Formats: sequence, C-alpha cells, structure tokens
Amino acid sequence: MPLNFDSVSHGTVAFGFFNIDADMLLLEHYFFFSTEFCSRLLHLADEAEPAVLEGYSIENPARIGNLIEAIHGYRLTGFIGEVYEKFPFPEKPEDFKQKPEGSENQELIRSIIEKHARPVSIPLTADRGRREAAIGEFRFTQKSFHELIRYVWRGGFPRWRDEQRPGYLVDFGQRVDSSHFWLFDTEPGSISGGYSRKTGRG
Repeated sequence: MPLNFDSVSHGTVAFGFFNIDADMLLLEHYFFFSTEFCSRLLHLADEAEPAVLEGYSIENPARIGNLIEAIHGYRLTGFIGEVYEKFPFPEKPEDFKQKPEGSENQELIRSIIEKHARPVSIPLTADRGRREAAIGEFRFTQKSFHELIRYVWRGGFPRWRDEQRPGYLVDFGQRVDSSHFWLFDTEPGSISGGYSRKTGRG
C-alpha cells in the first residue's frame, strides 16, 4: 500500500503500490508502472540527463477513487475502485503480499486507467548541486529518494510474496549496485537494505 514520504516541494506525499495484483505505482496524482520507474531511473543514471516517465495523471480525487473503501469492497468508485473490482483485496491476511507477476496485468490496468486519466510524460530529473531528484513537480532530497527506491525494492507494504522480486527488479538492483551515478551514492547496499553484491546480502 502507498506510504507517506517527505518531499522538498510538497511536504508529505503518498507514494507506492495500491493493489497487490498490479505493478503500478502512484505518486499523489501521478500513476506509472514500476517497470517504467526502474527503466527510466537506469536511463537517468546511464545518460546523466533528464529522463521521462510515461504515465498518467488524475487531478480529480473522485476519479482516483478511495483506497480504503475499495479495500473493504463497499464503494468501488474511480480508477482504484475499478481495479479492486477486477482484483479484490484477499480474504486471507496471509495472502496480502505484493505479487511479483503483477507486470503481467499491465495491459488490463492500462485499459482501466485510460478511462479515468490523461496520459502524461513526467520528467525524471536529478540536480547534483542541490543533491535532489524530482518526479515531475515533486522534489526529494537524495536521502528521501533512496526511500522511494527502497520501497519498490521491498515490494512496499506488505512486501513481495515469499520475498521473491520480479526479474526486472533484480536486474535493476544489480545495475544500481554497479552504477557510479551520484544519485545512487550511499553505503553499499543501503538503498535496498541489502541487495548489493558488494555486501553479499539480499
């Protein structure tokens, strides 16, 4: 589920997965797939120039829907409500785990969100002087941006099912580990909490 993160530009913002069967992330009014997020981050690192996240924007909260109501299944409105109509919250608490095969549902999720949102190209930038990164208008300190990456790596809350990450994310972790891009600078393995090959953990 989405969690709150500190931003430089907008105070506390919501970021994260919102359905265990989908690999789509939300950042306030923006929506984009985690495969796109990881791919564009690697492009940013490799090219050291701004990248673009292809995603969607829903400015009207009513068109987004209410996550808590959707989880409980009693008011399935907006985009999130329609997703939960297709993929209801699991009946057993132990089944509440982010599914590593969620990217297989991208075509279906895309067909749903296109009813509620407009497609947008979201700039993904990094400012070395300020030690900041930005997703669209949302700016984060380097440390806070690491928290976003850690969230995706963990599978957010409630984490990946059986701690099994999708293949694209394993590749992402390995490439971040070997990258010399300043944005990823930190103690070895600490962005993910331990995927670094340098530490031999995760």
